[in-house]
Amino acid sequence: MTEISALLEHRSDAIRSKDLERLMSFYADDIVYFDLVPPLLYAGADALRARFADWFGRWDGPIGQEVSDLHVEAGGDVAAVHMLIRTSGTLATGREVGYWVRASDALRRTGGAWSITHEHVSLPVEFPSGTAAMDLLPPQ
Repeated sequence: MTEISALLEHRSDAIRSKDLERLMSFYADDIVYFDLVPPLLYAGADALRARFADWFGRWDGPIGQEVSDLHVEAGGDVAAVHMLIRTSGTLATGREVGYWVRASDALRRTGGAWSITHEHVSLPVEFPSGTAAMDLLPPQ
């Protein structure tokens, strides 16, 4: 669906430029967000805003965002999305990073506009070491 794909591209633009207000405009007030880092979930826009503000502060300069393998299923006023996202750039520590994550979103259309009501971002875990697999690439 073009509207949802555009929303996700605009969201990536807001992340790239670390524009917190614009980024938050894509999320519902009652967002439930599952992130890579504790706690188990962030509930509500205020909690997510604080999380994103902290995340932005951990980067020196823009945050790279490359979306791949985007799949959208929409019906009526709800939609489900899954994708792979490559996040890259320079951390505030000076370390260069680049890694792929898995992301799933649930969206709701209210008053003709889509918003993200749930987002889940994850990395595969190497068992039994319990370490995140941060060197994987999308299928070709």
